[in-house]
Amino acid sequence: MKSLRMLLCVLPLALTGCSTLGSVNWSAANPWNWFGSSSEVTDEGVGALTADTALDEASIADALDGDYRLRSGMRSDRGGNVIRFYEALDGDKVALIVNGENGKVSRIDVLDSNIESDTGAKVGMPFSELYDKAYGNCTKATGDDSGGVECKAQGSQHVSYVFTGSWNGPEGLMPPDDELKKWTLSKIIWRR
Repeated sequence: MKSLRMLLCVLPLALTGCSTLGSVNWSAANPWNWFGSSSEVTDEGVGALTADTALDEASIADALDGDYRLRSGMRSDRGGNVIRFYEALDGDKVALIVNGENGKVSRIDVLDSNIESDTGAKVGMPFSELYDKAYGNCTKATGDDSGGVECKAQGSQHVSYVFTGSWNGPEGLMPPDDELKKWTLSKIIWRR
């Protein structure tokens, strides 16, 4: 049994040196990645949930590998248009909010700290770990997120981060950098 364990540990290391097997994704072969691996936020979307995903329960559930329980809802925007959305629930906690336009996914709000961006950002991370300053990176958030600050993910066209925290300054203004450093990432947003 001991030699079998040793073989399982050494075999991947030995095979990665072979040129024909060097492109194999060995991290997917690790037993700790077989179960419960979470999706990743990239410029394409969240895991298999992309701009090509139809805005219906079956397509969203399939893209999320059935890892979440879905519930649908509707709300109206400022123009009075009805917007349909889905919430992906992990237990009783909302992990993702999936919005769409024209029958396709157009926005995904990630609230689950187990889902990271491809650069390692995740919900709960302090502003200071991702940015030195707000200038050139961030703006005052709008809509449902108006109490926060939204920052473009570096090197991304479609991903942004919403940071929230407390500040007693004038409403409508962003806090200074020394205050923002105490704020935390509350939401990762992917937009089409």
